[in-house]
Amino acid sequence: MPALRSFVWALLLTCALLAPLAWLGVSAAAAAEVLQVRTASLLLVGDSNRTYTVELACVTSGPEQQPQALAWLRQQLPRRSKVNLRPLGNHDGVLVARVQKLGAPVDLSSGLIEAGLAAVAEQPQGCP
Repeated sequence: MPALRSFVWALLLTCALLAPLAWLGVSAAAAAEVLQVRTASLLLVGDSNRTYTVELACVTSGPEQQPQALAWLRQQLPRRSKVNLRPLGNHDGVLVARVQKLGAPVDLSSGLIEAGLAAVAEQPQGCP
């Protein structure tokens, strides 16, 4: 009986210690990391053991807006920032996705548009 009692206490202690981790949620653990902001619409992201080139969905920047858009993205996404990807498809082997930094109220495409650094692209699938 004492062995069963110590087992139950050990199990309860383990659950108590792991409960805060469950509260954090899977999204932070499963989020991708920004490795590099390549252009005003291309990111290099990684998750566990893979890297992806990701094109921001639903936006396009004119040539005159690209330097400012690139600077804005680099400010918003320092290296190793955690992001969630919502894939919409692919374009020439590049993942096209809505990208949202964890904890940010809006995705990056919407942020670029609100900052006046990009316009809505003509991509009806998944774009507002």
